[in-house]
This record gives sequence, C-alpha cells and structure tokens, in this order.
Amino acid sequence: MYNTYDKRKKVDNTDIRNMGIIAHIDAGKTTLTERILFYSGKVHQMGEVDEGLATMDYMDQEKERGITITSAATTIYWSGKRINIIDTPGHVDFTMEVERTLRVLDGGIVIFSGVEGVEAQSETVWRQANRYGLARITFINKLDRKGSDFFRTVDMMEEKLKVVSLIVNFPFYEQGELKGVIDIVDMKGWVWKDREGMEYVSIPIPDELLSKANGLREELIDKISLYDDELMEKYLDEEEITQELLRRAIRKITVRSNVFPVMSGSALKNIGVQKVIDAVVDYLPSPLDVPLITGRNPETEEEEKRESNPDGPFSALAFKILTDPHGKLTYVRIYSGRVKKGERVLNVNRGTKERISKIILMHANKMEEIAEAEAGEIVAFRGLQNVTTGYTLTDVDHPILLEPPDIPKPVIFTSITPRSLADQEKFALALRKMSEEDPTFEVKNDLNTGETLIYGMGELHLEVIIERIKREFSVHARVSTPKVSYKESIRQEATGEGKFIKQTGGKGQYGHVILRLEPAEEYEFINKASPSEIPKEFIKAIKEGVEEARYSGFLAGYEVTGGRIIVTGGSCHEVDSSDIAYKIAASFAFKEAYKKTDPIILEPIMRIEVTIPKTYFGSVLDDLNSKRAEIKNIEHREEVEIIDAHVPLARLFGYATTLRSLTSGRGVHQMQFMNYQPIPEKILRKKLKEIRGY
Repeated sequence: MYNTYDKRKKVDNTDIRNMGIIAHIDAGKTTLTERILFYSGKVHQMGEVDEGLATMDYMDQEKERGITITSAATTIYWSGKRINIIDTPGHVDFTMEVERTLRVLDGGIVIFSGVEGVEAQSETVWRQANRYGLARITFINKLDRKGSDFFRTVDMMEEKLKVVSLIVNFPFYEQGELKGVIDIVDMKGWVWKDREGMEYVSIPIPDELLSKANGLREELIDKISLYDDELMEKYLDEEEITQELLRRAIRKITVRSNVFPVMSGSALKNIGVQKVIDAVVDYLPSPLDVPLITGRNPETEEEEKRESNPDGPFSALAFKILTDPHGKLTYVRIYSGRVKKGERVLNVNRGTKERISKIILMHANKMEEIAEAEAGEIVAFRGLQNVTTGYTLTDVDHPILLEPPDIPKPVIFTSITPRSLADQEKFALALRKMSEEDPTFEVKNDLNTGETLIYGMGELHLEVIIERIKREFSVHARVSTPKVSYKESIRQEATGEGKFIKQTGGKGQYGHVILRLEPAEEYEFINKASPSEIPKEFIKAIKEGVEEARYSGFLAGYEVTGGRIIVTGGSCHEVDSSDIAYKIAASFAFKEAYKKTDPIILEPIMRIEVTIPKTYFGSVLDDLNSKRAEIKNIEHREEVEIIDAHVPLARLFGYATTLRSLTSGRGVHQMQFMNYQPIPEKILRKKLKEIRGY
C-alpha cells in the first residue's frame, strides 16, 4: 500500500550510506536487520525469523522456510545520517540477489557466526564484495552461544580471506554469559541492561580485561599507522592518539577497502547492535567517498565518469525487477542528477524513451511514493516497460552505458508442463515474469521432445520458482526430477566452411562463411574477414547463426560453452546475399568445425562443506569418496569435523537426506557452484552410450 507523502529528511550526499547486509546462510543477517530497524525507530516491534515475522522476509516462502530468498530494501536514520539498507539472501542458490545488490552499494556489513566462523559461502560473498571494491565492516555474531569464539573467528578471517582485520570491540562475559562489549577505540565497556537491548550503559573496563584491551588498542594503532601518515607521526612521537583521530583514520582506510573493522555481539540477544549502526555511520563511505562511476558513451564509445552530484546529468542503473499486483517495479541506484515522477528518461540499452509514472521509496514490501529522487539514492520506479536487470537509465541528452552486474550461469534444470490447455496462457505469463525478475532463471524449449525446460542455480532455487508459479499464477503443472546442466567445450583448433546458396528464379539466397574455432574459457566472437569477402552488415547475422548453433553440440546435444570463434573468410553475391543466408551458412560452418575440435563434455563441480560430529567422520568420508569427491581440507574442532571437498553436482542430488541418514540427523552441509570441469574419460564413454543408445 502507498503512502503518498514524502517523510524523508533532507540530507546532503555526505550524510547518505548505501549499504548491504551480507553473509553465509543462518549467520544472522535478517535478525541483525530487524534490530537495526527497531532501534532506529523504523518498526515498533522486532520480528523473529523463526516465527516468520521478520519485516524484510515478506514473501510467503521466506516466512515458511525461515530463509531470505529475495533482497529487500529499506531506509533508516541514525545520528543525522540516512542509511539505505539492503538485506540479501545467504543461500548459494540465490547468489544473483547478492551479486546485483553489491553492484550498486557503497559499503556493507559482513556477518560471521562466532560458532562456525568463516564458512564456504562466507568466502563466496567476500569475493563478490572484493570484485566491486566494496568497503566493509564485519560483525561476529552469535557470541552468546556455546562453542563460539570471537578471536578464533578473527584468525579464520585473516587466514581464509587474507584480510587485515581491525578489532574495534570484543565480547565481555560475566560467569560465562555475554553481557556486552569492550570498545578499544573509546576504551570503555558497554553493557546491555534490558531484554530488548534498548538500555545500554558505559562502564570502566574491568581490571581482568584491561591488559587485553590495552594490547589490542596498541595493535590497532600499529596496524592503522601503516596506512595513515598523521597517525603514524603521532605514534612515533609518542603523542596522545585521541578517539576522534582514531575514528577518522579507521574511516579513511575502511573507505579505501584496505582493512576491515571487526565488531562483536549477539543480534538475537540484542547485544552490540547499536555499536554496529554507529560503525556504519563512522566508517562506511558516503556516495562522495567512493570512486566516480565509470561508463561508456554509446555514441562516441569513449569512457566517461559521472560525479555523485544532484545537479549533474541524470544516470541510474536498474539492478532488480519485481512484479506485483500493480505491475512492474524497477529498483535503481541513482548515480548522478535527479529525476521527478512523470519524466521521460532514456533506456540506453534499447535506445528508447520511457516514462517514470511513480517514484517509490521501499520498506520491504511497503511503499512510500515520493515526488523526486536524486544522486546517491536507491529507489524503485513504476512505468518502465522494457528495462531489465543491468540496464542503464539516463536523461535523454546525456547517455552513458554503465557496467551491469555479473550474471552466473544456471547449473541445473527440469522440465515443466502445464496440466491443461487452460493453464497454458497463465504458464507462459508466469515464465515471462520470472525471467524478468531473475536473470539466473532461464527457459528453453527442447526441440526433440517439445518440453519446456527451466534452468536454475540449484534444487532449492527451482523449488521456489515452481512453488511461485503454482501459488502466484495458479498454474497446475507436472514437473520432472531435476537434472544436471552439462556443457560441451572445444578442445582443439579446427576450421569449418558453410554455404547456403539457393536459386529460385527470382532473387536467390547466398551466404558463404569460413570459421576457425579455438579453445578458450570465455566465449568470444571475432571478425577477421575483409569487407570484400563479407560485407560488414552481414557480420551480425553470422554471429547470430553461430550463437544458435552453439545451443546444441555435436557430442551429446548440450550447449557449447567458451570457445573463440573467428570469421576468417567467405564470399558474397552482390544481389543474392542476405542476413538469413549468412546466418544459415554460419551455423553450417560452426557445426562442421566443431566436429573436428575433439569436443568434451563438462560437468558442474560443487564445493561442499560438511560439518559432522566426530563419531560419524569415517562413514561420511567414505560416502563422499564414493561420489568422486576431491577432499580439499579437513578441519578438526573440539566436537566436530569440517570436511571441505569438491564433488560433481550429479552425485549430490538428495545429499541432505543421505547426510541425515549417515549422522542420525546431526550433520549439516552447505554447497555452492565452483566451476565446470571435463568429465573423466571412463564416465564420458558411459554417458555417451546412455545418450546415443550404443
């Protein structure tokens, strides 16, 4: 429902923080977000994830499963700053939600569980944040739980993530119970008095912790002095280093993404949360602190930069599409300029103009309509028809094309068929809307069977999509068992020639293409034919012909991934040459060459992290070895063993049930896609026999 008035407080760009909350699944992201909303006055009651009442987990499936599936945005105010927050999923199947969110943020809070430490998905989200140069503060959560260890987790961060950590506070216990934190910037203790965490007071650092606090402060100053000349000078001259100087220095180097402040607490027990919000204000960058956004001018092909200035030309990146009963919502980060509702903007990717009918400030699934938005803000637009994830919007006279987020490729698929003709139209609409919302969800038609195939990032991803199709669109459908999305790839160089020549009495068709295929990890299409051999206007058609031919490889009918495709020559006819003829000829040339490249089938490999009680170690390890697992590391802890392995996805279907059976329900696992690797020769022969029937 809309509020039709603008309750935002006017703030300068220096007082805006665009940040996300990212972590491994079950590290406490949504729980922390709920506390932040409560303490900032955004909500009047804390919602609990386990009870299905979390504000930011508003989808029915999120409430039922107790996990975050889609990223949700909101805005709070704290210490005079406007903080735009996006809560992201932790499950690897929804990694695209994290990817596109990080693309438009300036900073983030990364949460680690003080019990499990740095887990497999923690490393993945950290690498994603590295890719976008995101400034981060870190919060070690769940320190009220048995088996938690703040300093062990810090050591794991430094070892596994190769980071420089700055401990700014550490946990304070009384008789084994978490009571608060010791702040080594202020050199005070902070104790939370009431159950809701509203009342927290400063105390002198207890005598038994004073030596520890002094040592950590000395270490903190020592680390910072390597990056900050002012602090280095005072440190060497043995002058007093004030809290203000220390905070300023920490902010400076955190904004540069060199080092990462570390805090402690328990979101569930409402301890330490306000200190995390303070750190967002103190240490994370404003839109003016990050490098200028860079893009390409679509008219001149020159690189351009845009300042985060409300008075500059308007530019924004669409990073998320959401459909609701009122139509399509396009979430955008505005990088420069300002825009008002009712204005027309340029869809740079399509080269068309679109009208923004409404500008909306989001609070999870609640909406507040506003009159205008400007540089530094994250809002949603209504009225845009032909915009999808990664598209750039600008004012009509100043186009710039911004870099979209990386989109991972799906690794699993299933067939889905509506049960009746009456469901067919609703089914097509559901697939179209799902594809608009989620770039990792792909729909293809199997030309051999006529089936509709849907592709996703994992079993849970497909489960959620299928459930949404049934619930939101009332489609009754038959669904097959999920299958692995194999790929084919080029192993050696080869050349192919394709001709399509057709004479019909009138104007004929003429296309002649010569291609060279070379092994390469990423797909490339390169034209080296001279305009006299193939006029430039037909190169696009040749590329389309190649890309269509790549959908089905010669070896087993799987999509061909990677490969460098080079147009080396061909010929033309001054009258009969046409797009369709060159497209068909290119397809023929690709297929001829591909057969000679000694192609290979590739299978998706997953990284799996299994945590089990020591009693079950042998049986679980034997089972993993039977699945062609490559054991990368075994970590021995006091009560559990943690196995880190690489396993083919094909051997992991139903692994949750297997693990429960082997460990009497006490084992847990997390897995994530790692890469595609060639299938071993012995298994390749068996697979080809299954496919070809001989």
